[in-house]
Amino acid sequence: MNARRLVLAAAFFAVACQARTAPTSDVIVVGLANAPTNLDPGVGLDEASQKLHQLLFRSLVKIDAQLKVVPDLATSFETSDYINYVATIPAGVKFHDGREMTAEDVAFTFRRFLDPAFTSARKGAYSALRAIDVVDRLTVAFRLKAASASFPINLIMGIVPKGTGPEAMRSPIGSGPFRLKEFVPDDHVTLAPFAEAYGGAPANAGLVFKVVPDETMRGLELRNGSVDIVVNDLSPDLVYGLKREPRLAVVTGPGTDYAYIGMNLRDPLLADARVRRAIAFAVDTDAIINHLRRGLARPATGVVPSMSWAYAEDAPAFGHDLGRARRLLDEAGYRDPDGDGPQPRLRLTLKTSTAEAYRLQAAVLQQNLAEAGIALDVRSYEFATLMTDVVRGNVQLYTLQYVGVTDPDMLRRAFLSTQAPPVGFNRGHYKNAEVDDLITRASIALDETDRRDLYQRVQRLVAADAPYVSLWAKTNVAVSQRNLEGVALSPIADFTFLSRVHRVR
Repeated sequence: MNARRLVLAAAFFAVACQARTAPTSDVIVVGLANAPTNLDPGVGLDEASQKLHQLLFRSLVKIDAQLKVVPDLATSFETSDYINYVATIPAGVKFHDGREMTAEDVAFTFRRFLDPAFTSARKGAYSALRAIDVVDRLTVAFRLKAASASFPINLIMGIVPKGTGPEAMRSPIGSGPFRLKEFVPDDHVTLAPFAEAYGGAPANAGLVFKVVPDETMRGLELRNGSVDIVVNDLSPDLVYGLKREPRLAVVTGPGTDYAYIGMNLRDPLLADARVRRAIAFAVDTDAIINHLRRGLARPATGVVPSMSWAYAEDAPAFGHDLGRARRLLDEAGYRDPDGDGPQPRLRLTLKTSTAEAYRLQAAVLQQNLAEAGIALDVRSYEFATLMTDVVRGNVQLYTLQYVGVTDPDMLRRAFLSTQAPPVGFNRGHYKNAEVDDLITRASIALDETDRRDLYQRVQRLVAADAPYVSLWAKTNVAVSQRNLEGVALSPIADFTFLSRVHRVR
């Protein structure tokens, strides 16, 4: 085989107007809902930390607009057998301390995950690695235990200098377009431009990440000009209101987060696919998207995002059709006991989060299902309790989101029969022998066209079986001062675009 190259709400506006504090420098202030906790890319897992990793470090590879893994820092990234991957980095890449990056640094970055003494929740992703070899000064080879076409996504990892230790949590050294200037936990992080960055210095004079936990205050700071930009940290209602602010701009783009109703297929009622499909037809996803989400979402047919190279455009979709929902319930033996009377055909329980957006969504679902004859008991829990019940199977229906799905291999984690918790994410205990076979074949297929075909067949079968009811796919949104140029959102809403953002006077 030839080598393959992966060449605010209304209350907000009742707040008294405050004097604008329009920034006069080219330093861009970014509002964050949560504080970063660890700036070592091999350890920090929280979203805020990962966003900063994208600016402080460079990776061998990255995700493109079609969610494919393509070279980033690497000048080439090749494999001939999907067991051995060889990456070459360019000469002259500088770390923030002036050292030149070599293959030794790349190897060290990933060998940490094979070191028993290294503590990181990320280590599981590298269990397929057998060894990392330094081929020459600028070339490194990754040797796997078995062929894997999906492994390269794990190489999206900031390269650290050889010898990096625990100090990187607060004092990281990377090779990204920005270097750390100041880190005040739970308050702010200041990044300065790195003039010697490979590919060129940033277009601005630096970034300040300001932690503003309260959403209303984030909106106010945008309105008053003390924050320049907020990305995906504002509710749809708040964004809707801020659109009316003449000095603010709203930029949107399709995202990869996926919201769904999960079902426990070991429950006798939900084991019947006709009941699951009836629920899907009863749900009015358009109303949820247009009203609850204020249009900041789009219809979804499954966990694989619509911009993915492996997305199945023809996967079955369930529109809002109460007639079909009722007929399916009739077929399943759940006939209306009293015609237009109040008695339901059957009763189910939905568990959801205590977060307001989830509770409002659950109320809509309750009303939708009632119109089809299904009485829905809604129970809300703190997220940790909800997840415990879901993993243990102590649920009938539940609502959750998958966040940041980029690889179609998520189909294996979510729907392969052997991937039930605690091994994987098949929390509904879905079983389909044909799906198992297709997923297994896709996991080891060496040709991308074959993998795409297999993954698309899986999506069609799973959508028809309805172990999930798709609710929506997220729309990424950035609200910024109108005098900023260069604001652009990728499907994964990464922060790399901030190196290109600058102020226009």
